[in-house]
Amino acid sequence: MPSFYVYSMDIIFATHNEHKTHEARAILGADWHLMNLHDVGCNEEVPETADTLKGNALQKAQYVLDHYHTNCFADDTGLEVEALDGRPGVYSARYAGEHCTYQDNVNKLLAEMKGISNRKACFKTVVALILDGETHFFEGRVDGTILGEPRGTAGFGYDPVFQPDGYDQTFAEMGDDVKNSISHRGRAMRKLMEFLKDKVAEK
Repeated sequence: MPSFYVYSMDIIFATHNEHKTHEARAILGADWHLMNLHDVGCNEEVPETADTLKGNALQKAQYVLDHYHTNCFADDTGLEVEALDGRPGVYSARYAGEHCTYQDNVNKLLAEMKGISNRKACFKTVVALILDGETHFFEGRVDGTILGEPRGTAGFGYDPVFQPDGYDQTFAEMGDDVKNSISHRGRAMRKLMEFLKDKVAEK
């Protein structure tokens, strides 16, 4: 088993996505030195070929552990649309093709939803943490509605067309504080944060 610092304050988030890194740092706070793949010099595409969110999250975290031998975590997120039988789901990030943009994915989703009255959808996030050789999973979910056209310029991905239940704004219209307090990733990350705090307190 690789040797690594016990409950080190350094931890790698297995992502190149600066938006997700910013969100994670805001949620985890100053107690942890959070690095992403760019920070550790990893410019390769981390494999995510599993057919579930949990499988992809674990695959990415395991890649980081194998290559950098450091405590790490990874997430995978999917947008599940009821009228599309759960699509795009695990393929949300590359729904419009391997090298698609966020806008490409939104455009494809809106085209498929044209004329459909059932707009119910949910975002799900699964975080896989590998800490001192042990694996732990944390999940978050938020239900909402797919709008007919984008609104807002903040956020990323499907945020401009997803309006969470109980709110009159899309994720892209909310500030980071509001979004992080209710989002699928925010919920999963807070579970991760509480787990890490408990582990540090045990030492």
